[in-house]
Amino acid sequence: MKNQLERGLAIAFGLIFIFLSLLVSIETVIRKVFNTSLQGADELGGYALAIGATIAFTMALISRSHVRVDVFLARFPRRLQTVLHWLSAMLMMGFAVLMAWLAWETLMDSRDYRSVSQTPWATPLAYPQSIWVLALVIYAVMSTLYAVLATKWMLQGKYAQINAMLAPKSTEEEIQEEVGDLQARSEVLIRKPQDKISSGGNPVTGDA
Repeated sequence: MKNQLERGLAIAFGLIFIFLSLLVSIETVIRKVFNTSLQGADELGGYALAIGATIAFTMALISRSHVRVDVFLARFPRRLQTVLHWLSAMLMMGFAVLMAWLAWETLMDSRDYRSVSQTPWATPLAYPQSIWVLALVIYAVMSTLYAVLATKWMLQGKYAQINAMLAPKSTEEEIQEEVGDLQARSEVLIRKPQDKISSGGNPVTGDA
């Protein structure tokens, strides 16, 4: 479930910025060739940044990629490390819930006052803000689940589970992930020519 959520968020994140890059490219060509503008690339860029950032919050939480100053963490006793990990989960939950609540209040104000963007498009702000709030709610829910699990395990004395869920990735773990990704990409590249050969095609020319 966790891996599926992380993959879904990563795909959404990638699609947002692929769309934005295509739009900016089209905007650049139109300005250069036709001396005109879509007058919306900057506005959509702001929405993409806000929504993409909130999606990244959850991705970083699931993949244990939030930045930490851990110069002294590894030198602390294991029990103290566990307590600090639990404390980080509680603070993360408080931050995420606060952000989601403030975003919801902003969305309600935009809806009540029928606020629009100060651009030629005059986009009703409630539309992009709804997606922004949804991403923050997902982040708040996941942070709360992590905090609840960490508290449960803390009371049960399951310190290893807390460290496995919340501790920052070690250098060895990051190297293993990179090696695994490299092997997966290599297998895909090797499999494609083999598939062409098995189907009767020429892997060099592509002729059947």
